[in-house]
Amino acid sequence: MEGGHPPASKTEFTECWRTTWKTPYIMRLALSAGIGGLLFGYDTGVISGALLYIREDFHEVDKKTWLQETIVSMAVAGAIIGAAIGGWMNDALGRKKSILAADFVFFIGAIVMAVAPAPWVIIIGRILVGLGVGMASMTSPLYISEASPARIRGALVSTNGFLITGGQFLSYLINLAFTKAPGTWRWMLGVAGVPALVQFVLMLSLPESPRWLYRENKADEARAILEKIYPAKEVEREMQALHESVQAEKAEEGAAGEGVLARLKGALNNPVVRRGLYAGITVQVAQQFVGINTVMYYSPTIVQFAGFASNQTALALSLITSGLNVVGTVISMCFIDRYGRRRLMIISMIGIITCLVVLSGVFFQAASHAPRISNLESTHFGSNSTCSAYVSAPNPGSWNCMTCLKAECGFCANKVNFAPGACLASNDEIRSSCRGEHRVWYTKGCPSKVGFFAVILLGLYIIVYAPGMGTVPWIVNSEIYPLKYRGTCGGIAAVANWSANLIVSETFLTLTHALGSAGTFLLFAGFSVIGLVAIYMLVPETKGMQFEEVEKLLQKGFRPKPFAPKSKEVAKNEHLTAKKNTCLFAACVCILFIKTTWPSYIINTWNAYRNETYKPVNAVGIVMQWIKKEENGQGGDPPSSKTEFTVCWRTTWRTPDIMHLALSAVIGGLLFGYDTGD
Repeated sequence: MEGGHPPASKTEFTECWRTTWKTPYIMRLALSAGIGGLLFGYDTGVISGALLYIREDFHEVDKKTWLQETIVSMAVAGAIIGAAIGGWMNDALGRKKSILAADFVFFIGAIVMAVAPAPWVIIIGRILVGLGVGMASMTSPLYISEASPARIRGALVSTNGFLITGGQFLSYLINLAFTKAPGTWRWMLGVAGVPALVQFVLMLSLPESPRWLYRENKADEARAILEKIYPAKEVEREMQALHESVQAEKAEEGAAGEGVLARLKGALNNPVVRRGLYAGITVQVAQQFVGINTVMYYSPTIVQFAGFASNQTALALSLITSGLNVVGTVISMCFIDRYGRRRLMIISMIGIITCLVVLSGVFFQAASHAPRISNLESTHFGSNSTCSAYVSAPNPGSWNCMTCLKAECGFCANKVNFAPGACLASNDEIRSSCRGEHRVWYTKGCPSKVGFFAVILLGLYIIVYAPGMGTVPWIVNSEIYPLKYRGTCGGIAAVANWSANLIVSETFLTLTHALGSAGTFLLFAGFSVIGLVAIYMLVPETKGMQFEEVEKLLQKGFRPKPFAPKSKEVAKNEHLTAKKNTCLFAACVCILFIKTTWPSYIINTWNAYRNETYKPVNAVGIVMQWIKKEENGQGGDPPSSKTEFTVCWRTTWRTPDIMHLALSAVIGGLLFGYDTGD
């Protein structure tokens, strides 16, 4: 379960619609549990907008990038712990109680953040919210899958993933709605408690997972729940299937060993499992190191880096990226089984690398052409308002907006777009003075003519990320491991994902401060190239394969085609195929040449026929006639060029049939050379 679920097919979605229409109880159950995915998505997105206003209320947060990173990333740290606790709680207390506990912790964390009097209290609230998210992310898909009819299980579990991206989109809408409200960020973070409270109330009226009840020897309660989900004629069959499944699961657990350490040791000693882990961990770590959560956690901040100083504008433009993430998820659900996991990831990575490199170039261009600093403008607000680093600089005439921001000062833009502006000390009073003159105050990025292009590239980045690297890593992890180790290995890969997420979110602002926006995105492009190579070398295609077939593939050891060992028969077939392709190429060249030269010959012949000067001759006859004319001096003046190649060019220009004949014949030489080298 930790590795996610395979996506549902179109047929499964149709069946899901029909089944839930007949039995609304199933949809109520799935949507109630799926709110856990909504909490996950909302918490991921809401902090990106709230951080803009937290910086304005707490000066120490605005001055210290590590404090901003800590506020963002502590939810991820809490989620790692919550996922570990959630696994134990699922087995010990059941799915329903685990979801209720996650809602309670999340609600308390939201309240703590909403009333926080200091940054350290926000951090505590973020840890509590992260605990709730981690527990819910483990438990909600598990509860839905175990309490759903098997024929529509994939479709219902997919609703949880869809609600995650939906929660991210909702968070940006909420952020935008509260930009004018007093308390701004407190409302943004506090509203997160509402869906947690709603889910808590709904879950009180829902039953426990029938599978967990059966494992706890409560068969009668499990049967009562199945009677609400399945038609009466199917209940007995489902009870039998449940019995067989639980018994097989217990047998597998016994074979894998008792305890976490025993399972882990057994997994690492198995070469098949190790190869699966190489692939599973590779895709999970690559998913984070392409920099996706820098966009999700810091999207408005990145938009400000691009030159949009207004918080409202930054949030509105960030809403576009979140909406595209939802669209990309839907695209993935439609195409994953048609084009395959490996191909989608490779295409996605190539698109990501391209977007990151171009985005790096855009930010470099913006930084290189930042507005200059005017000494007149800087002293306009009073000598005490000017940035102290600018005043003491040995060469202040070389300063521009980016130099000013790196000195932790603020840039007050000129009323004339992109004209030299003022470098001022960064505090509330001076910021208000700047805005009081209807100027724009910049602290994160500079005015730029290419800023909107950066936003477009962010949108393209999301579009190429979501259908491939956004969803496929979880699907691969649900298919790549042998059954008895699936839970253990899925948990290892999930922890690798969360840990990489923590590293990226905790270092992004520090990297932008040290390397600049251009250097940071170029660094992520470098990580993406490494990830692309690792995916190409380590991750096999699992589309349409049974679990047993995947296990056999890993037993042999996966290698991409160019590096895979070939049998003599395969090599011979490839050699014959290459020769056939060569002949086909030669034929295509002949046809192409005939198509490009023969029409003119036919037209000239037709004109000669109409003028009664036509005499049917073959190609050799044409050449002989031309040679005879040359010998008799009727072929025109000899070419004035000194070289024979020039003579050849002029001659074939006057008589294209010669070139037609020669090129058609020399293709034989091409075949000879190819066969010799082959």
